[in-house]
Amino acid sequence: MTIEIPSREELGKILKKSKHIAVVGLSDNPERTSYMVSKAMLDAGYRITPVNPVVDEVFGIKAVSSLSEIKEHVDIVNVFRRSEHLFDVAKEFADINADVFWAQLGLANEEAYTYLRNLGYTVIMDRCIKVEHALTK
Repeated sequence: MTIEIPSREELGKILKKSKHIAVVGLSDNPERTSYMVSKAMLDAGYRITPVNPVVDEVFGIKAVSSLSEIKEHVDIVNVFRRSEHLFDVAKEFADINADVFWAQLGLANEEAYTYLRNLGYTVIMDRCIKVEHALTK
């Protein structure tokens, strides 16, 4: 199966209706891409939940070790983990029944994509959420 990305129009609709983004692999280092992208999304009005077992907090927000620790609904799970880890994150994503699985620019995994699409989820891979947000305003 080829990884198909929703149209820019559809990405815009997803971003407009979404409010809560869980960021898997969010670093507390301001030099890291995950930090910069998530900060931009926070500044744009999204609620961010950092998901990283090796940090206590990011942006003054308490981090959780895994998606399963998040008790409220998550609209988008934005993933900053290497492609070979995407399938494991996809399984955890399905367990919490979030709406959209979003793997950042440069990240793609066909097994994770197929697994989630077969379960009926919206899957976005190899796209930067910050760039798409800026392009769909």
